[in-house]
Amino acid sequence: MKLARYGASGAPKTPCLIDADGIPRDVSAYVADFTPDTLSPDLLASLGALDPSSLPVAQVEGQRLAAPIAQPRNIWCIGLNYSDHAAEAGMAIPEEPILFNKSSGTFCGPHDDILYSPKMSKLDWEVELGIVIGKPALNIEKSDAMAHVAGFVLVNDVSERAWQLERSGQWVKGKSFPNFCPTGPWLVTPDEVDDVQALSMWLDVNGTRMQTGHTSTMIFDVATIVSYMSEFARLEPGDLICTGTPPGVGAGMKPPVWLKPGDEVSLGIEKLGAQSQKVVPL
Repeated sequence: MKLARYGASGAPKTPCLIDADGIPRDVSAYVADFTPDTLSPDLLASLGALDPSSLPVAQVEGQRLAAPIAQPRNIWCIGLNYSDHAAEAGMAIPEEPILFNKSSGTFCGPHDDILYSPKMSKLDWEVELGIVIGKPALNIEKSDAMAHVAGFVLVNDVSERAWQLERSGQWVKGKSFPNFCPTGPWLVTPDEVDDVQALSMWLDVNGTRMQTGHTSTMIFDVATIVSYMSEFARLEPGDLICTGTPPGVGAGMKPPVWLKPGDEVSLGIEKLGAQSQKVVPL
């Protein structure tokens, strides 16, 4: 099942189920919106039991495609979680997942602009698999982890490397500018993904392929990440976990390549769809 939301920023959204033909079907008769307060296994089960052809076609032509869930309470991130990316960065493979945060204010739609501040100098891209939590998780076993996952999303973990690495080494500084977390187009439930550790992924800048990766090279898999994080924090419905990026980031180029105003970024993950953004000056 694929879920999406349409509507202008700051305005009410139309929650939709995407049918087998790619047509958005309006499910607002069953849920007002996909939010941290409404997202649950019961909701997903009830939507999954619907016949999409019985639902009205959503009137979304010309509307903005919003992030597939409403503003999460928390955005969590895993650093250096791809073995080939760690090699690219010249860093040792971590013995445990590296955890950090992005500000919740980074969250935006899949085609919203990437904002460029005049104080930026090393703006970078990262295609990532995102996990969306569906029910609270605290001290859960790895074997139970997937029962707490609502689904998966495509994320661009936009990063300002000078702020991340050259300003006292606090990664959150380089990860938290507005619109640094384009998310979507869909929330895809686990049953439709099948094997989340067998998905190809890619990212282009101005039409040139920069990242080519595969979730099979993740150091810590989805179930491990969810279980591990639940040891340190209570994961809440709607929480987004960005799980790391494969090689090909701008910082890894020789010489490094940085985004600038006017650049266009396109990215995708198998079964999770694609997104694109334009870099615009603030």
